[in-house]
Amino acid sequence: MAQKDMTRELIDLHIHVGGAVAPHILWAIAHQGGFKLPVKSYFEFVDLITASPDKVGSLDEYLKIMHTWTEKIQSSPMAIERSVYEVIGKEYRSSRVTQIELRFNPMKRNLHSELDLDHIIHAAIRGMEKAMLEYNVKACLIFCLAREFDHKLNAIIVDKAIKYRNRGVRGIDLAGTEAHAIELKPEVVAQYEDLFDRARKAGLKSTVHTGETRGTGAEGVIAVLEKLKPDRIGHGIRAAYDEQAMKLLKERDVVLELCPTSNLQTKAVDGIKELEHIIRTFWDRGVKLTINTDGPYLLNTDMRREIDMVETNRILTPEQIDQTLAWAREYSFIPKS
Repeated sequence: MAQKDMTRELIDLHIHVGGAVAPHILWAIAHQGGFKLPVKSYFEFVDLITASPDKVGSLDEYLKIMHTWTEKIQSSPMAIERSVYEVIGKEYRSSRVTQIELRFNPMKRNLHSELDLDHIIHAAIRGMEKAMLEYNVKACLIFCLAREFDHKLNAIIVDKAIKYRNRGVRGIDLAGTEAHAIELKPEVVAQYEDLFDRARKAGLKSTVHTGETRGTGAEGVIAVLEKLKPDRIGHGIRAAYDEQAMKLLKERDVVLELCPTSNLQTKAVDGIKELEHIIRTFWDRGVKLTINTDGPYLLNTDMRREIDMVETNRILTPEQIDQTLAWAREYSFIPKS
C-alpha cells in the first residue's frame, strides 16, 4: 500500500459520532457501562458494528447498525464524552484532520429520557474541548434532528442547540432515511421549516441529509433548498441527475458534503464509475463540493483514504482536491477567528 500523503491538513465536515468510534473503545465503554452484548468475542463485536459490504446493501441497513448498537453504547455522559474525545484524536493522528465538525443526536443518547439531556450535551462538549486542547485542532458539534421524531422532540433538540451555541454547538442537521418522511413532497419538508427558521435567527448554521438514496430523484433536494434554506447539504448526490437542482445549488451557494465510501458501501451509487460521473457533473456545473468520511470506523475509512480514493481513481485532480478542502474551510460552521 502506498504511503499516505500527510502534507495536507484535512477538514471533515460530515462525520457522525455514531459511526466514528473505534471498536476497541466501544468494547471498553460497553463493558465499563455493563452493557449486555449479543456476542462474547471482541472480534465478533467488531463484525457486529462494521458495515461490511457483505451485510450492508442499503442506507437503512447501514443506519440500523448505528441505531441498534453504537448509539446505544454511547448512551451515557461518560460514554459520549469519551467517544467525542477519541474521535477527534483519532482523526488527527490518522489523517491530520485539523478541523472537524462532529454531528450526533443527543436525544438518541439519553435512553428515551431516562438520562438528563443536558448532562449528555455537557459531556460531549467536555470531550470536544479536551481533544481540542490536546491536539490543537478546531472542532464543533452539530445536533441532528431525526426524521422519525415528531415535531415536539425535534423542537427540543433545536432549543438545546440554541442554548449551547456559545459552547461549541454551531449548527443543526436533519438526518435519517428519506423514506421516513416521504421527503419528495414539499409539504412534508415544510414541517421542519419553523425549526430551521428559529435556528437560523439564533445564529446557528444548518445542513440537511437529502438526495442520498438510490431510487429517489432530486425532488427532495429541491424541496429542502426552497423550504429549509440550509447552508450545506449532506450527500445530495441525486441532484447530479437534475439540471434544476444543480442550478439552485449553484445560485444559492449551497455546498455539498460528499461521502464517497459511504455512498459506495450503502449502494447509493453503483460503483466508482457512477461516483466519478456524479462528482464530475457537479464540478462541471459549478456546484461546490467537499469530501468527507460520514462514519470512519463503521465504514473502515478515514479522511486520508477518502482523498486518496478520489485522487487515485482520477475523479479529481490534486488541484481540484485542494479546492474542495478550501471550500470546506470557507463553508465550515466553525468561526474563522
